[in-house]
Formats: sequence, structure tokens, C-alpha cells
Amino acid sequence: MRITVEAPAARVFAFARDVERWPELLSHYRYVRPQPGAPGERRFAMGARSGPIPVRWEAIQRPLPERGEIEFRHTAGVTRGMRAAWRIEPRGDEVEVSIEHDLDLSWPLIGRFAAERIIGPLFVEPIAGRTLRHMKRITEADR
Repeated sequence: MRITVEAPAARVFAFARDVERWPELLSHYRYVRPQPGAPGERRFAMGARSGPIPVRWEAIQRPLPERGEIEFRHTAGVTRGMRAAWRIEPRGDEVEVSIEHDLDLSWPLIGRFAAERIIGPLFVEPIAGRTLRHMKRITEADR
């Protein structure tokens, strides 16, 4: 999933890193609450909506500004074990922003089916897509 944004890469990176602000900026986010974690670790409890359905999870965030990436590892919720990576790549006056998800459920028999046919397309992709579209609107408006 990717989008092109006409904004400075640093502004886009700051938006993606500052998940604590997402509920005030993104209408589909219900909450983002910092959680205790290891030193240097950014851990959050998060809640959003996929359409009318509320979803929740916990994740560890690892910003990597030198690489233009932000990694997330989901530690609780139905997406437990999922890895997500934001990649922010300058392209002249624009920035290409992508979010890649790796959801491999270890559920016996139905894990792969549930990840590829239910959880990914009905929950992960709509939330991520909406986040990217709103991020584009917000960061471009600040020009």
C-alpha cells in the first residue's frame, strides 16, 4: 500500500512517528495510549475502527529516521505477531510513503486463510489505507 505526498519527508516522518496524536487527527482512531516498555522502546495500546467495527491491538514502535522507516510489531490483539513498516522515500519535491504488513497468524489450520482473506482485507488494509489518505491531506495542508 503506497501513496505519493507533496510534503517534506521530515514532516511525513514526524506524522507517522507521533502516533499519540493520531486520535485527534484521524477520525477512525479511537485512542492511542502509551504503555510501559523497556528503555528506549515505544509501546502503545491502540484502537481504531474499520467501518463501524472497533478493533484494538498493542504494538511496539521503532522509529529509524536514518533509514526513513518506522517499524511496528504488534504484541496483542488479533494481529499479534504482525510486523508493519512505514517507508518514507523522498522523490524530488514529493515523498513516496508505503506501509507494508506481514501478518502470519500461527493459528492451526485457519491462520493463513484468516490473515489473507479476513483480517488483512477487512481490517488491516482499510485502516492503513485511510491512515495514508488522511496523512497525505494533513501533511500537504501544512505546506
